[in-house]
Amino acid sequence: MTSPLQDLARVGLGTFLVGAGLSHLTVAREGFRAQVPPWVPIDVDDTVVISGCAEVALGTALVAFPRERVRVGTVAAAFFAAVFPGNVAQWRHRRDGLGLNSDRMRFLRLFAQPVPIAVALWSTGVVPRR
Repeated sequence: MTSPLQDLARVGLGTFLVGAGLSHLTVAREGFRAQVPPWVPIDVDDTVVISGCAEVALGTALVAFPRERVRVGTVAAAFFAAVFPGNVAQWRHRRDGLGLNSDRMRFLRLFAQPVPIAVALWSTGVVPRR
């Protein structure tokens, strides 16, 4: 069982994911290309499209399937962890994108990644309430 605040956070996270995923496919496509590490064995643009589709699917599932919230929350947290190397690559290779246009901003972004992981786990009840 989750609280109303957790449900609100879950729906908010889902809505954010759908918006971010759609931006992968449209207006921010070039910016997301800056985050694809050079070692990814898939075409850069294909990687952006695939990750965008994954975000739309995860966001939709977070909102539309509350009974599956624990499973979806676990997958969403794993997804956020899986894209972290992209943030590292963007910082390490000094690639501008998504408003991250300085070494400092790209470095600070690395410390923001645990936030969506924590929200995904908490809002879906993967991490039990105290």
